Amino acid sequence: MTTIDYIGFDIHKKTISFCAKAPDGAILEEGTIPSLRNRLLAWAKARPRPWIGAMEATLFTGWIYDFLKPLAQELKVAHPPMLKAIAVAKKKNDKVDARMIADLLRCNLLPECYMAPVAIRDLRRVLRYRNLVLRQATRIKNRIAGLLMETGTAYNKGRLHGKAYFSELLGSLQEMPPSVVELLKLSRGQLELFAVIQRRLLKGLNEHPDLSERVMRLQTIPGVGEILALSWALEVGEVGRFASIGQAASYCGLTSAQHNSAGTEQRGPISKQRNKHLQTILIEAAKLAPRRNPQLAVVHERELQRGDRNRATLAVARKLVAYLMAVDKGGKRFAMRARTEVAA
Repeated sequence: MTTIDYIGFDIHKKTISFCAKAPDGAILEEGTIPSLRNRLLAWAKARPRPWIGAMEATLFTGWIYDFLKPLAQELKVAHPPMLKAIAVAKKKNDKVDARMIADLLRCNLLPECYMAPVAIRDLRRVLRYRNLVLRQATRIKNRIAGLLMETGTAYNKGRLHGKAYFSELLGSLQEMPPSVVELLKLSRGQLELFAVIQRRLLKGLNEHPDLSERVMRLQTIPGVGEILALSWALEVGEVGRFASIGQAASYCGLTSAQHNSAGTEQRGPISKQRNKHLQTILIEAAKLAPRRNPQLAVVHERELQRGDRNRATLAVARKLVAYLMAVDKGGKRFAMRARTEVAA
């Protein structure tokens, strides 16, 4: 019978600490490998026996996971917040972390997290970069307004970032210092560059055949636009991994933290364990969706009477998650259900 090694990896930017253990827990080998593809390949090919590996999810886990997966019998990624055995250990270093991950893997106690397919992760990276560009563009817009206010210049807030109006405004500036005029021109040039980058990134995403079909189907939901549909498809990955709407809502950060002890249950604020990218876009979409979707308008009005606007926005966001899951799992265009009146 072939013996299988259980290997735990503690990953960092420049090095990877590993610990290989036998099924009985005996340490077979441990050490450190540089985070280089050729060194990692040489190490993996030199393994004397088949092996199963596990690593914690970090910024650098993706490429290492993709690189080692074909060389291992099985490779898993651990959920960082759930690795309490490492987080609260009295003695913590790379060697101890690698040993602990190997033990959790060997005893089948590793809290595994979802790893999306490579194609989804590549497209997700592009979308997140687009979101970064959008945030930078917003900062530049605020800085343009700030420069005008610093010099006491009146401007039309609604038209400020229009190309024609901005050109007229620059032409009318007489007493403004030349340095401020130059900064305004540079800022406008950055905005136009960011707009080109955004269009190029979105065009590249929409040219992907499977993704574009999925996004078009999600956009049949009233109140769901292109960015929300893209964010849902790429951040969720495979929607079948959610068994219920509640799980999906929790992943999106739309549920509160729960503390239950001795029969007493307390609800805290919105949990920090969530996909922040999906949470942000869902909350923003939920503020506008009731204007385009009558059913969401009913949900918003009902929750608004029970509480404040934040509660109403969260309720709409949860309903959007339910719609998105139904369309994504069913593979069909959205169809609004007619409300049936029940006789008293």
